[in-house]
Amino acid sequence: MQAFPGRRALGAAALAALAQPGLAQNEAAAWPNRPVRLIVGYPAGGSTDICARILAEDFRTRLPQPVLVENRTGANGSLGAAFVAAATDGHALLVSNTSTMTVNHLLYRDTRYHPLRDLLPIATITISPFILVINPRNPRTQGVRSLAELVALARRQPGRISYASAGVGNLQHLHMEQLLAAAGAQMLHVPYRGSSLATNALVAGEVDVLLDTPTTAGPLLQAGTFLALATTGDARWRELPEVPTVKEAGYPEFSAVFWNGLVAPAGTPPELVQRLYAMMEAVAESPTARPPLLAQGDIFVLDPARFRARIAEDIERNAAAIKAAGIEMQ
Repeated sequence: MQAFPGRRALGAAALAALAQPGLAQNEAAAWPNRPVRLIVGYPAGGSTDICARILAEDFRTRLPQPVLVENRTGANGSLGAAFVAAATDGHALLVSNTSTMTVNHLLYRDTRYHPLRDLLPIATITISPFILVINPRNPRTQGVRSLAELVALARRQPGRISYASAGVGNLQHLHMEQLLAAAGAQMLHVPYRGSSLATNALVAGEVDVLLDTPTTAGPLLQAGTFLALATTGDARWRELPEVPTVKEAGYPEFSAVFWNGLVAPAGTPPELVQRLYAMMEAVAESPTARPPLLAQGDIFVLDPARFRARIAEDIERNAAAIKAAGIEMQ
């Protein structure tokens, strides 16, 4: 997992190239003059939502107006992203992730935004692998203690072992299909309306397998509720040094990570983009914010230009993965 933290501010000309006409310059200078809303397209409790709440807590110490977190859930984060894309006053920002910014417009016909046309990347804040987990008390996966054993079970019972995701096209869905294709196995996909709901489904025994986030899986692993079979980064996850990566478990080409970050509507003036980016850098260095951020993943700050480039690269990569997995547009 490689991080490229931003260290220097972008020039006004570079930021102007990213921005389109929108909030007036004099309004940007007075920002914020009313409450700032951090929009999250997912239910409370998931990694992106928790990152938003950490950002809001820090931003409240830096801004003269209230900072609120608002969950606008649905369509794998698309409803929240579309809401922010349509905003024009600079007081609604999106705390988003890889899935919303690099997958949704490839899979949903009615997505009402394009991530690189209608939204303006500000900065990433965390990056993390997924953790492949099962419920060790589930009788359907009884005795499974490794990725190899899970694959063998799925091959013996094609389509009978199920896995959860936070929705069709969510990275949990996409990367699980990539892993199954590499393993030559089949499982039943069961989508939910958010990652926390998918996690709850595994706890309840409704499903058998999940690519979960460190945020939600960590406490459940410590309690023995979940068992980790593998992690999806290039190196072992720092909190689970005894758990092999998928690469180590027999799939050397497989790697999957996700990031969280802050996004503004297109047309946000360069001065405000720069101010928001500086705030994100400050959050990443804050002794108060760092510990809870590190619980979500590695702290990972890309500046607006490099964040935009990362989104473009991930879109290209995920488009190829969607095609290879045969996932159809919804």
